[in-house]
Amino acid sequence: MAVNELPNGWPKGKTLAVSVNIMCEAWTDDAAPGIGPMGNPLKAGFLDTQARSWAEYGMTIGAPRLLDIVGELGVPCGTYASGIIGEKWPQLLRRIDGDGHFVAAHAWMQNTLPVYQERDVEEAELKKGMALFEDAMGKRPRGFTSPRGTPSANTAELLAENGFTWHLDYFNTDLPYMLDTPAGQIAAIPFTMEVNDLPLYMRYGNPPQAYSDVLKRIIEKYDTIGSPPAVLDITAHAHVFGRPYGAIEFRDAIATVKDIDWVWMTTHEELAGLVHPG
Repeated sequence: MAVNELPNGWPKGKTLAVSVNIMCEAWTDDAAPGIGPMGNPLKAGFLDTQARSWAEYGMTIGAPRLLDIVGELGVPCGTYASGIIGEKWPQLLRRIDGDGHFVAAHAWMQNTLPVYQERDVEEAELKKGMALFEDAMGKRPRGFTSPRGTPSANTAELLAENGFTWHLDYFNTDLPYMLDTPAGQIAAIPFTMEVNDLPLYMRYGNPPQAYSDVLKRIIEKYDTIGSPPAVLDITAHAHVFGRPYGAIEFRDAIATVKDIDWVWMTTHEELAGLVHPG
C-alpha cells in the first residue's frame, strides 16, 4: 500500500489513532545515557555515574509506576525495551507481559546506534537481544525501534529476515504502510514526537506540563486543519517521566484523550496488524 493511504480496518469515525508508549531503556555497565538532568557533560572517557543512577530509576520505580497508571485508566499500552533488561531486570518484562501489553525490541542496549554498526555486528546484537527476551518471557518481540529512532540502511531487511513484522523508525508518514525489503515486507509504523518527554522536557527544557498541554492543544484545534486521519503517540521514558512530576503529566495526557469519541486508543502492534496481518 502507498505511504499515507488509510489502511483497511481503520475504525470508522476515528480520526486520531492514539498509542500510549512506555520506553524502557538500559545501558551496558561501561556506559550511561548521553543526555541527563545535569547540564554540564563530563570529559570524554569518564563514566557518568550520575546519569547511570538516574537511568536505573526507570527499571525499578519508573516503569512500574507508569504501568500502574495505564492499568488504572484501562487503556492499551505498548512498551519498548532494551534486550539487556532481560538479563538485568527480567521481572519487569514478565510484569509487562503479564499485564497484557506487548514488548517490542529497542535494540540490545542503548549505547550504540544501528546506523554506526557494520551489518554483521548489527545482526549479532539483534539476535542477542531476541534471545534475552525469549529467556525472560518465553516469546520474541514482533516489533522494533532503534535507539534515537535511527536505523541503519540494513535494519529493516535484518528485521524481516529475523521474523519481525513491524518497525517503528518512520517519520515520513501519518499512517502505517508496508515497506519492501530484500528479505520481504515489513510494516512501517509512524512514530510522532510531539508528546514525548525526552525532546520536550529533557532536550528543550520545557516544564513538565508542556507534555499534557501540547496534547490538549492538538485535540482542541485538530478540526482547524481538516481532521486528517493520523497516528499520535503519547510516549514516556521510564527513567524520565516515570518520576512523580512526569507521571502526573503522563496520566493527565491519557485522561485527556481516552474517552473522546473520534479518538481510537490503540497500539503500534494493532496498527501494524492493519497492514501486515502476519
